[in-house]
Amino acid sequence: MISAFADPWVLVASFHRQSIENFQANNPQEMRNVTFVYVPQKPWHYRPTPVWKWIEGSAFKPVMNMAYALWLRDAFKVARRLHREQRFDLAHQLTYVGFRFPGRLWKLDIPFVWGPIGGLENTPWHFLPVLGWKGAAYYAGRNVINSLQKLTLRSSRKAFQRAAVAIAATSGIQREIKRWYGVDSRVICEVGPPEMRVESINPRGEGEPLRILWSGEHLPGKALPLLLQALSQTADTVHWQLDILGDGPSCKSWRRLADDLGVGGQCHWLGSLSREEALAMMKQGHLFVITSLKDLTSTVLLEALSLGLPVICPDHCGFADVVDSSCGIKIPMNSPAGLIDGMKAAIESVCEDEQRRRAMAEGAIHRAGMFSWEKKQAVLEALYEEALASCSG
Repeated sequence: MISAFADPWVLVASFHRQSIENFQANNPQEMRNVTFVYVPQKPWHYRPTPVWKWIEGSAFKPVMNMAYALWLRDAFKVARRLHREQRFDLAHQLTYVGFRFPGRLWKLDIPFVWGPIGGLENTPWHFLPVLGWKGAAYYAGRNVINSLQKLTLRSSRKAFQRAAVAIAATSGIQREIKRWYGVDSRVICEVGPPEMRVESINPRGEGEPLRILWSGEHLPGKALPLLLQALSQTADTVHWQLDILGDGPSCKSWRRLADDLGVGGQCHWLGSLSREEALAMMKQGHLFVITSLKDLTSTVLLEALSLGLPVICPDHCGFADVVDSSCGIKIPMNSPAGLIDGMKAAIESVCEDEQRRRAMAEGAIHRAGMFSWEKKQAVLEALYEEALASCSG
């Protein structure tokens, strides 16, 4: 995307080299302006070995953050040397959509752009009880640490102060940046729709159940039980089928809950699928529901819209920026009971009004196009020009 209007030099971890060079060989035109620089691998850098993968999935995952901070330090040493040789015009820190990792490129004597930035929002405290005791403990702890880090991370504060342009991943993050750092930022959604689009929507035949899709890791924060409870309360006249994509630690307890609520027979647990298989399954659906209580925008949201699926979701995170009345229904985050009631009512209204569902499906395809990489490219190019102008005046 950036290579369409600039000549970027990209610092990357060395273990990505083979896959990057394979992509370059297969896409020479697309990558003709890009120069990749591989940061020398050190013992303390992450790489996908069995030991590091074990750490990544264990209680020692914070070690990953330390490893990444050390990688950013070593990457800056490479960047500083290259800058002396090449005299770059601008530096852009965009890896890890999180405020904890500003890197050190802001120390270079050139305009600095940072973002998209995320991670600043906490999980709503009044929703923690619905996550189970493990989920509640995890996200409560995360909220506390998150709030402390917003106050104490000097590197992040300095990066915000130094940035000629800060980019927030969502409007909620934009508000948090202003609140905590007094900095104005621009919003660019961190994800984009897939190349695979549909030209026409999937109609729902007479007598056919409403095919609802849900997709994500089976973790407490994804909060699938909210949807299961909403479906268990729908009117008997509402005929639906729920296809559940993904897997994870919460899967067994969620399946038990579905059975206890009396909806297990209408739930199809499809497990982990390849991306191509998941997209093909989504194309066959009629409605997509998101229940996540902690997220940014989520790639699957734009995937669903691009495939002509109206979306029901909580009115928070990046979902609030993307979904509007033309393509879906947003449910206020007033309380867990209110969210469940709102999802129930929304599902019933969509099921009973196929004409409205089809109109939202058409709107979904159009809405996905508003977040295309081409549109992001135009916005980013303008922000680069603004950053350069602000530092030359």
